[in-house]
Amino acid sequence: MPKKTGGISKYSNDLGFDEDLQARQRKTKQPCPVCFLHLDRCICDAIPRLKTNTRLTLIVHAKELKRTTNTGRLAIAALENSKMCIRGIKDHPLDLSHLFSDFEDSYLLYPSEEAIDVSELVKKKSSRPLHIIVPDGNWRQASKVGQRHAELKYIPRIKMDEPFFKNPYADFHLRKEHFAEGMATLEAIAHLFGHLESEECGQKLMDLYLQKLKATLIGRGLLKK
Repeated sequence: MPKKTGGISKYSNDLGFDEDLQARQRKTKQPCPVCFLHLDRCICDAIPRLKTNTRLTLIVHAKELKRTTNTGRLAIAALENSKMCIRGIKDHPLDLSHLFSDFEDSYLLYPSEEAIDVSELVKKKSSRPLHIIVPDGNWRQASKVGQRHAELKYIPRIKMDEPFFKNPYADFHLRKEHFAEGMATLEAIAHLFGHLESEECGQKLMDLYLQKLKATLIGRGLLKK
């Protein structure tokens, strides 16, 4: 997946954080089944329904779906032209052969050495619809997607050298970061669709991500209401 996401790295009064609070993890009890936030902080009413020319396929590890910090499920809820495929289920190997069409151009979001930047993809201005495959999971899980599934071996890779939006909460994350440029799945998709679809589409996805982030930080006692 776009690189991993994680814990609170610093505090800022400008963002409403209490300097003396300690970063801590807390498991959500009885979360909303859609946004996976506590029912008192549910953000489902804020989920937009977006029609796009670009098709999104999210390949998520089964273990990832158990995590309340997952944001990929929100992208699926918001984007009508999207689908989730679940890997990592014992005795149920995932077949991705049905994903591809001769009438669209498919790309895997993964920052490999041969990956082209999304800005170059925009410059091509292909008349064919785009199909973007996004791995979802921790960095270890997501990095294996292209290797574990033969159907993806020859799918060209894309990356984002520059984000499309400025994130006012860029120093705060849902999970511990392993890379400075790491971002959550929904955050990465927001930047991607800002490039490929429209600024309005991308901004609505980014707003949804920020709602998830802020509600989570409030629940951890790291952000004032």
